[in-house]
Parts: sequence; C-alpha cells; structure tokens
Amino acid sequence: MTHRSSVFWNKEHWDELARVDSYWAILSDPRKKSGKWDLPEFLATGDAEIAWLMRNIAELDYSLARNRALDFGCGVGRLTRQIAKHFDQCIGVDISEEMIRQAREINSDQPHCEFILNVSAGLEQFPAKTFDLIYTSIVLQHVPNEAAILNYVAEFVRILRPGGLLVMQVPSVISLRRRLQLRRRLHGLLRSIGVRESLLYRYFNLTPMRMICVPEGKMIAFLNGLHAAVLKVEGDSRAGPGIESRTYFVTAPI
Repeated sequence: MTHRSSVFWNKEHWDELARVDSYWAILSDPRKKSGKWDLPEFLATGDAEIAWLMRNIAELDYSLARNRALDFGCGVGRLTRQIAKHFDQCIGVDISEEMIRQAREINSDQPHCEFILNVSAGLEQFPAKTFDLIYTSIVLQHVPNEAAILNYVAEFVRILRPGGLLVMQVPSVISLRRRLQLRRRLHGLLRSIGVRESLLYRYFNLTPMRMICVPEGKMIAFLNGLHAAVLKVEGDSRAGPGIESRTYFVTAPI
C-alpha cells in the first residue's frame, strides 16, 4: 500500500466512525461508547484542554502573536472553538468529510472558526509561515506509519510563523501487546468480507484505529534537523494504558 493510498484508507474509516459515533471516535472513553457522550459535556473537555494549553504557554513566558491558529485533526471542532477564544482565527483541518460537516454544524455560532477538509499526506493548501500556533493532540498517533507522522511534523514547521509555537502530542513507546493491534487486524479482515462498520463497532467492539509512535530521541533529532527549537517536552497519558506519550512545545526560528 502506498503512502497516498494509506491516507485515503484512513479517510474512509474515519468517515465511517464519524457516522457511527463521532464523539467517541474523538474521545474514546469506554464509558461513553455507543452515543453516551452528551454534547455539552463533550465540548467542555475541550475547554479544559485548551485552558491547560494556555497555562503552559504562559508558564513558558513565551511572547506569542494571536492572529491565526491551526487545530490539526479537529474532528467536530471540540478544541477549535476553544482555541478561537484566544486567537483572531482558528482553522480546523480533518481528513474526514463527515467530521468536517459536523464541525461546521456544531460551531455555526463561532465566527472565528473555519473548518477545512484535508485528504493530503501534507498541508500543501497552506503557504509557509501561516500560523502563530499549531496544536494537535491524540491525532498523529492514528496516521498510517511513522513516516507519515514525521512528514506532517515537517509540514507543521514549514507553515509555522517565525516565533510561532507548535504544540503536539505523539506517543513515544508502545507496549508489545498494543503494537500487535490484533483487534484492528480482525476489524480489517471482517470489513474486507463486507461486514458493516456499524456492526463491528456496536456488536464486536472493533474499530480500525491504529496506534503509531515515534521515540522521543528520534523526534527531537528530527526537529533539530528542521532547525526548530524544542522548548519543552512533557510526559502525558493521552494515548492510553500501555503507551508512553509526549507533548512537545516547539518554535520556529525568528
């Protein structure tokens, strides 16, 4: 499978998950499966996360312009709408057309938000030095492979304004059991013989979500090679049990 076809494979499955249970596909709390997320409660998690982000930026004592921000892998705009409270404009991009449709509907009252479909392995639709802030969380871990993660990271640095801030969460170590991803493989087998996504999700508890990591040392070396400055690396638990994860605070040189 080529890198390009892998991207479209991801699009197909994220569209299906968005139609079946979009909120759970974004925040996969087992207690909220099968439509148990209440929309106000779901959106409130975005408020808490972006409050955490802005506190961290303040603690860095970092002077950040507040013009344009990017929410990469925006889903239905849970974080986009909160980032937009701190910037003149926040653009959310997602690979799923259905997620973007729902994001526009849910956030129709948010004039500073814009939602754009991106089915490319890159971010070519944005020129260099466009964004003051780029934020992505629990997204890069689901792209096809490590090379795809690093390609997006290079794109983030390209479209980050000098002095801008990139904040991204990426798993660094995945346990052997989680790396085998047997349930995802079974899902692929059953989908290949025609079993509907809704049946696999509701009755077999199977989804196509993959989990990919980049070791911390490799990520830092890659960022250094792009002449980006790593301001802080923080451990987090966002990727779930059996997975070590990191959030990187990165700036482009002025």
